[in-house]
Amino acid sequence: MLTSRTILRAVTAAAMLATAVVAAPEAVAVDQPAVRVSAKADSTTRALVQDDPAAAAAAATVCGAGYTLSKGIPLPLGTDPSMRWGTLFAYENGGKGCAILDNNAGKAQYMYLSVCQALGTNCDTDSGNFSSYAGPVYVSSFACAPVTAKMGSSSSSLYIDYKSEYVFPCG
Repeated sequence: MLTSRTILRAVTAAAMLATAVVAAPEAVAVDQPAVRVSAKADSTTRALVQDDPAAAAAAATVCGAGYTLSKGIPLPLGTDPSMRWGTLFAYENGGKGCAILDNNAGKAQYMYLSVCQALGTNCDTDSGNFSSYAGPVYVSSFACAPVTAKMGSSSSSLYIDYKSEYVFPCG
């Protein structure tokens, strides 16, 4: 039985492929929607968007209409953004949150993404072997939402094991 995430991935991939086949590269660059970035976004998030606006915009599209990028985290932490394996994107929309773990490895990897309400309750999780991204995962109240992002060749062989008490700002 197909899940809504599986269907969403298939539709998104088909739409991206159709755009690439039908439009000339110059037209794709011009037509690429710009991602809205929160005024509270940090310098790392702004640099990620500047360096790869298409990835940030594509992840926002997966979350749905009206989402604003609040945080972008190159993973593993401390890695030069040009050498990262994954990017955690966190978006907000009217008090709701959405997160995507973007696969920057260039091949299918085991990926796990979980975002919870404050205090770690009511978690939304997505995991499996993905070539594009894990997620979207949603949280109905994003303030202080804990996040876990994992990526590796398998669930027992991880090169990203990121946990934070919150991916969205508190307060």
